[in-house]
Amino acid sequence: MDGDLGDFLRSRRARIQPEEVGLPSHGRRRVPGLRREEVAQLAGVSVDYYIRLEQGRGPSVSDAVLGAIARVLRLDETEHAYLHAVARPPKKRTNRRREAAPRVRPGIQLLLDSMERTPAFILGPRMDVLAWNALADAVSGYSRMAPARRNVVRQLFLEPQGRDLYPDFAAVAAQTVAHLRLNAGAHPDDPGLRDLVGELSLKSEDFRRLWADHQVKACMYGVKRVRHPVAGLLTLPYESLVLPESPDQTLVAYTPEPGSETAERLALLGSWASSPTR
Repeated sequence: MDGDLGDFLRSRRARIQPEEVGLPSHGRRRVPGLRREEVAQLAGVSVDYYIRLEQGRGPSVSDAVLGAIARVLRLDETEHAYLHAVARPPKKRTNRRREAAPRVRPGIQLLLDSMERTPAFILGPRMDVLAWNALADAVSGYSRMAPARRNVVRQLFLEPQGRDLYPDFAAVAAQTVAHLRLNAGAHPDDPGLRDLVGELSLKSEDFRRLWADHQVKACMYGVKRVRHPVAGLLTLPYESLVLPESPDQTLVAYTPEPGSETAERLALLGSWASSPTR
């Protein structure tokens, strides 16, 4: 996406104070953090080269230079990978057609269905929910949603109940946007992803603020608390696995401790959801 490299570099150098890297902090500074010439000096490149890189008009940049810049800006492993992705995006295809919705292999659906006691679903790169099992449906109601609404980010920021669903909304929102930005760096030429970011930026002030912060994080495991209208408060640890044969698809499974209150509530929820008198 246009401007991502420059915006990302500016946001990362803004968080590094001069004294942290052995530079004097005296003198008036118009912007927080390191100046561009200081990053260039510390990374061992010319100021003109770094400025052109930050403006998105530089030449093809080497791994060594990106590594030096990542070191100066103290990027973690995920941020370093994102820097590589946005600094060297794939060449844009001409006359690119909008791709059809990704399909989940039948074997993966069978795998989901076999996980009877574990809510599990498949996410695509735009964080669309592509497939799910019965217990995940009981938790989130995917089968009752229109296909366009089956998107984790759109649900969180645009649905009326999105904020009420998560007691820890601020943390969930920040993690979700950071993961979406990571996906956007890996798929800069995805028109559907670009449209999603545009729509959310226009309609949600929370999303717009978080997107502008340029945080990048792969949220592959953790804990979410969900306030379910029937089951009550669920504390849901989750694990995410990228499918080897479909690297753009991720299996997410909620894994509460056996015997825990949440596990018992999920069992009751599954029974309630499958009841013919429901």
